[in-house]
Amino acid sequence: MKIALIQSSLFWENPKANRNYFEEKINAITKKIDLVILPEMFSTGFTMNPGAVAETMQGETVLWMQSLAKAQKTAITGSVVIEESGNFYNRMLFVFPSGEIQFYDKKHLFTMAGEDKVYTAGNKKLIIDYLGWKICPMVCYDLRFPVFSRNTENYDLLLYVASWPEKRINAWDALLKARAIENMSYVVGVNRIGVDGNEHQYSGHSQVIDCLGDYILVPNESEDVFLIDLDREKMLDTRNKMGFLNDKDSFKLL
Repeated sequence: MKIALIQSSLFWENPKANRNYFEEKINAITKKIDLVILPEMFSTGFTMNPGAVAETMQGETVLWMQSLAKAQKTAITGSVVIEESGNFYNRMLFVFPSGEIQFYDKKHLFTMAGEDKVYTAGNKKLIIDYLGWKICPMVCYDLRFPVFSRNTENYDLLLYVASWPEKRINAWDALLKARAIENMSYVVGVNRIGVDGNEHQYSGHSQVIDCLGDYILVPNESEDVFLIDLDREKMLDTRNKMGFLNDKDSFKLL
């Protein structure tokens, strides 16, 4: 599977400007891509003011993702602020090339920023079937909670989109590697750069890690579009030879 990671700064609480920016970046990709990955809250930045920017599932950003996915014949994923039934969600949308949508609502809300006070937490893990791959989408703070991401479904790709601040970037790097090693899976992390409306600094470190914990894309701090090839058969061959997942502990999430 050919993926594109877009590491960029964001326009604070300005969905139209962000959509225009990402559309330009995506349209400039000349190679065939199967999946484009955008950061957490890519249309607004990590805002605790959802009432000012929230959209519905029939809103402009969702329609934009569907239109662009169809036009470019690629899947597009990233999280946005969604309002539904009077609640706000940090919702990671996975838009297929057909325009079909599956979504995951961020389960672990970032209490340090008060995210739990203004957003509603999700309660379901999602496994997406796409091009023969099983993909598990997660959002930012979910990275700190390995039980929820444990590979009990034999997924092939664990995907994190984030607004992870520079001051704790060492934890981002370490935990992404740990998730790849313990789950014997590809792990992709896409983080933003720049400064947000609350003066928080972000340094990127978007990365791709194989099932042994080795970098395919080394973390860096530049604004860029990174094109990466993932080989599912190679990953499964390594997983089967090692057999580590066969020895995993059994548990249930209550």
